[in-house]
Amino acid sequence: MTGTLMVDARDIEKRVTTAEGELQILHRVSLSVADGESLAITGPSGSGKSTLLGILAGLDTPTSGSVALAGRELTTLDEEGRAKVRADHVGFIFQSFQLLPGLSALENVMLPLELRGVSGARERAREFLARVGLSERLSHYPPQLSGGEQQRVAIARAFASQPRVLFADEPTGNLDTVTGAKIIDLLFELNREQGTTLLLITHEERLAERCGRRVELTAGELQGA
Repeated sequence: MTGTLMVDARDIEKRVTTAEGELQILHRVSLSVADGESLAITGPSGSGKSTLLGILAGLDTPTSGSVALAGRELTTLDEEGRAKVRADHVGFIFQSFQLLPGLSALENVMLPLELRGVSGARERAREFLARVGLSERLSHYPPQLSGGEQQRVAIARAFASQPRVLFADEPTGNLDTVTGAKIIDLLFELNREQGTTLLLITHEERLAERCGRRVELTAGELQGA
């Protein structure tokens, strides 16, 4: 692996306490991802993929181990500090789209830009919605959009912030085969243009195959890292 490391996780452990006792979700996971690389994390349901993605993105904290994101050591920061790193460097695309139903497509893309104080947020939001083929849907609200259109809004929102690293959690999981294929093409087209580091988790072989590298998580342990 060459280039600057965008993500560097070392010996990540995640344990939670349940009514039945302590549950080990992740066991000594170490993973490095270079700037501009695309990585697919695959594995069966319940293997800890979403938990790992959340820890790598600073949305969750490990029980032990260290995670550096864009050169910042997340495990030494409080939630406010991790939120600042996410705001400065990270974009997200989720299976469930995570759009605000009371905001239009344009407003959903504008919101994170405005929160960051980006000038020309409206114009940039329009530009990226046009890039994903939604120029005619700017004023539509999420309930008025198809699943594929909602995921396009989510992709426009993620890339409009020009993140250094993009985390995607089953981005085609709620889409039919044809729509999913179009979303995959769009995702990698924008990713190539911006040179973004891409980490995604997926059950879809066709999506994993488009990534430059893949690893598998099985029962909380990483294979092929």
